[in-house]
Amino acid sequence: MTVAVDELPKVLSGLSEADHLSEVVVLSTCNRVEVYAFAERFHGGYQDVREFLARHAGLAPENVADHLYAYHDADAVRHLFSVAAGLDSAVVGEHEILGQVRDAWDCSVAERTVGSVLGGLFRHAVEVGKRARSETSIGRGIASVSQAAVALADERIGGVAGRSVLVIGAGEMAEGTVRSLAGAGASEIVVANRTFDRAVQLAAVGDGTAVHISELPDVLARAAVLVTTTGAQELILQATDVASMAARRGGLPLVIVDIAVPRDVDPVAGRLEGVTLLDMDDIGEFIDGGLEARNREVASVAAIVDAEVQRYQSITSAREVAPLISALRQQAEEIRLAELERIAAKLSGLSAEQLAAVESLTKRIVNKMLHGPSTHLKDAAGRARGDRLAESLRDLYDL
Repeated sequence: MTVAVDELPKVLSGLSEADHLSEVVVLSTCNRVEVYAFAERFHGGYQDVREFLARHAGLAPENVADHLYAYHDADAVRHLFSVAAGLDSAVVGEHEILGQVRDAWDCSVAERTVGSVLGGLFRHAVEVGKRARSETSIGRGIASVSQAAVALADERIGGVAGRSVLVIGAGEMAEGTVRSLAGAGASEIVVANRTFDRAVQLAAVGDGTAVHISELPDVLARAAVLVTTTGAQELILQATDVASMAARRGGLPLVIVDIAVPRDVDPVAGRLEGVTLLDMDDIGEFIDGGLEARNREVASVAAIVDAEVQRYQSITSAREVAPLISALRQQAEEIRLAELERIAAKLSGLSAEQLAAVESLTKRIVNKMLHGPSTHLKDAAGRARGDRLAESLRDLYDL
């Protein structure tokens, strides 16, 4: 299941209206659909997300549950940071995922389904992704599915330089493919998409040509490679379609690289004579051999993620206890001022200098009395002990 770009506003609206979800971001890529939500209660929020995804997929909730994974609190933060850093991608260290994380956040901002909690979390996640790529070599070499698709096609046909390539789709994967093809020296880059205007825009990126979907048979008569990248929920090319197109090629072999999830091309097409069909499994096998250098960076990136999770927790924990500490100090200040007011008559004979000394003395006493509790509460914030201390403080001082 995927969530198309044009469906995101509706999906975000539907999720944000659920009973237990107050903030929502949806990240949908070629190999993942993830819902990040701020919920008052985990189980209620999980149930809301599960039921919504089931409705979206047209399945019963019980049939969806086995295919879901769920994280909360620090584990959820660590997962998002790992995703942004490229540790959880089909191609370790891929470039595209960081932009996809940013786009998911931007869409939620535009739809007003994100607030201070998820807004701060995603802002931090983007920082983590940038740090991982600037401080390690995790993103060097082939670092995206689209780059791998072009490299694999290049290997299979003995070079895409000087060849004609057809790309179906106009999303981020398609854009990455077009850029990689242009860099590899393809002589003709043709882009076909359901929305023709978008195909025109993308074709311009690689100095290519846009065509209507109806023109596919003519284009495939001369193309050496077809790359499919759409977000369609059903096959866009049946085996019979590919057979018909292959028959017009006069025996010229055709390499199809299907990097869509779910797949765009009927797997049976790979059995046709003269047709080589490659999919995400082939991409995975291809990149395994070239990942040794980046895999050596995984431990370094994981250390960055761990450090950033701790930093994020420290920031958010301090932010959470700040109002409580402020309330405690305000209460103490009100008591101090009230007591000084109560004995104001007895202090009336003091000079201005002596009154200032009394004022300073009472402030120092209050500050010293509150220093210990404030420090302990800040240090313990974000842990179970911190929660216990905060609750005790509320009960003892009626805050």
